[in-house]
Amino acid sequence: MQVSTAREKAPALSYQFGWFDWFCLWYPPAWLILFNRHWQHYKPDPDGWNGLEFALFLIPGGFYLALLLRWLRLWLARKVLRQPDRPDPDLSPDPIYQEAFRQEIIKPIVHHYFRGTLCQVENLPPSGPVMIAMNHAGMCFPWDFVSLALLLGEQRNWFVQPLAHPLFFDHPWLKWWLPKGWAQVLGGIRAERESFETALNSSSSPHRHNQEFALLYAPEGWRGLAKGWHQRHEFARFDSSFVRLSVRHQVPIVPIVCVGSEWLHPFTSNVNWLARRFKMPMFPLSPLIPIFVLFPSMGIWAVRTQLRYYVQPLWQPWNHSNLDGTQIRQSVLHRLAEDLRSQMQVTLNQLLKQM
Repeated sequence: MQVSTAREKAPALSYQFGWFDWFCLWYPPAWLILFNRHWQHYKPDPDGWNGLEFALFLIPGGFYLALLLRWLRLWLARKVLRQPDRPDPDLSPDPIYQEAFRQEIIKPIVHHYFRGTLCQVENLPPSGPVMIAMNHAGMCFPWDFVSLALLLGEQRNWFVQPLAHPLFFDHPWLKWWLPKGWAQVLGGIRAERESFETALNSSSSPHRHNQEFALLYAPEGWRGLAKGWHQRHEFARFDSSFVRLSVRHQVPIVPIVCVGSEWLHPFTSNVNWLARRFKMPMFPLSPLIPIFVLFPSMGIWAVRTQLRYYVQPLWQPWNHSNLDGTQIRQSVLHRLAEDLRSQMQVTLNQLLKQM
């Protein structure tokens, strides 16, 4: 992955988190405004949402009118006014924008809204590269991962890249909600084997500005995010691919147990047939859904909770079963992944008993 040298110069004026931004933070339908306003401050986006459309987000059903207005605006520009197509934006990771977004938008949300706390930091290694393996829950926008990435960056000078489902890159709903290329520019990596391998191989990439590399990964995958309220404290089956890559590249794993992510979208069940119909990995159904129908801009919002992350001792799977990274039996990988899942489940159960 390459980054344009033009990005090395920081913007002259940083984004100031003012009274309207605090209003957006505490008014759920306005979170989408906050994300898009910040993007447009740093990156001109004439095809994105405008002020009138933002205002419509704030009233029941207004998002649908805003969507229609935006579609008509773009249609008129292309078909009637014959404006030329705009060049595709640069979608390579942008460390300057990542830092600005982290400090100016994510930091207030994590510290003031989710009250994120990183516990047992003495278990974090002093340097990278490392893989972070964490349980995943919430059935909503992955705020448990976003918050952890911020906290790890504050604790260590690490370049933290989360693996994200291709939905966050390709799904048409998110393409209308958020700016084009938003996930890529912020350093997201597709949760696909090739992208996973590339990320580990490029851990010394120059665009990381001498930062240590940390890859944030959910071994449960979408099984964890979509397991629903009734299984909120049960770890889903772990995919063993992260163990194989850890052994192959000799990258240690830091297990982290998150408590509180189950409350991001509480009392939720996954309706599989609706998920298949809308080509989504999950379709949440909860008492909050009628509110989401009235305010679709709340798609990136989550219920206020306290996210607590408990760092576990470093795990080096190649020290088990005499693995050398060349020929690894799948049965051994599955056993190691299951061992880690069991250890993390025991830790979570103990933490819940203490609360």
